Amino acid sequence: MALNRLLKRLAVAGVALALSAGAEAATTVNLSYNGAPDADKNAVHLFASNFKRLVEEKTDGAIEIKLYPNSMLGEEQARMEQVMNQPMLNVASFAGVSPLFPEIFVTSIPFLFEDFSAARRFFDEGEFWRTAREEWRDRTGTRMLAVVEEGGFLAFTNNEHPIHDPSDFDGLRFRAMDKSQVALFEAFGASGTPIPWTEVYMALRTGVADGQMNPPMYIILGSLHEVQKYLTLANIQYSDQFLVANDALMQGLSEDERQAVEAAAAEANRINREAVQAKVAERVDFLAENGMEVYRPTDEELARFREVGQPAYMDWLRDQGIDERWIEMALDDAGLDAIAAE
Repeated sequence: MALNRLLKRLAVAGVALALSAGAEAATTVNLSYNGAPDADKNAVHLFASNFKRLVEEKTDGAIEIKLYPNSMLGEEQARMEQVMNQPMLNVASFAGVSPLFPEIFVTSIPFLFEDFSAARRFFDEGEFWRTAREEWRDRTGTRMLAVVEEGGFLAFTNNEHPIHDPSDFDGLRFRAMDKSQVALFEAFGASGTPIPWTEVYMALRTGVADGQMNPPMYIILGSLHEVQKYLTLANIQYSDQFLVANDALMQGLSEDERQAVEAAAAEANRINREAVQAKVAERVDFLAENGMEVYRPTDEELARFREVGQPAYMDWLRDQGIDERWIEMALDDAGLDAIAAE
């Protein structure tokens, strides 16, 4: 432990020295993330490009953000290892965060959030997220700077038949982002296989998977409408990623620079929220115009998804050893009563 503390102090000192030495020249900080560098199709790139602009404006060019889209620096876990060990930034999905902080899966309880406003209150004001950020920093030596809204709420797609009810999942094979989605698909009667985002299109095209779950933005971004016929707008989970900063990097900044970076993250996320919500209907229309059969479940059908999905997912959380206090905090922040396991 003493050696780890010494190494951390040396890392902070090294970053501070580098920033001081580069006071007259811009200090370059790398930012890695998933998806194409297309702000119209990829909300994570929209966030990253606005964050870059705002940081550079607010620091008068003292800090320059260099963008690495399309997982150029590696897949999720590789990028997370990098941001834990280097003075850089990373926008991580659940696949990057969950191996280090499995409690993040609590935020994906099916139908935890009724709408955008409820999800935003949860992360902006709730006890769960305040506690989670502190725990994350203690475990990883990195900081959560923003919960990046990446596309709205998740919808189901598949290439076999319409999904109107949980029973329609029977026998289907779904691509999963992580093991929590595997558990959810299995609860509905399908099978789930984790497949990296960069391989999803080919997996669907070749029949390795029949379907997947993503917000409309990601369906368009990945051209999944070319290999998927049916779209079900169940809005089962909120779609977000997480801006993570190396702690030594943040400690090495001056107070003004640190405040500028944090303010840039908040402002870039505000822009994302407005853009994502404004374009949901437009993106659904685009998918319909390009050959997808779009279905909006009735309230009764959504209730059946909830009745099957929530208890099964809660069982899974407890099987993972997630402490009950995290579940209770999340349900309380979301304004939901306790959900009993089946």
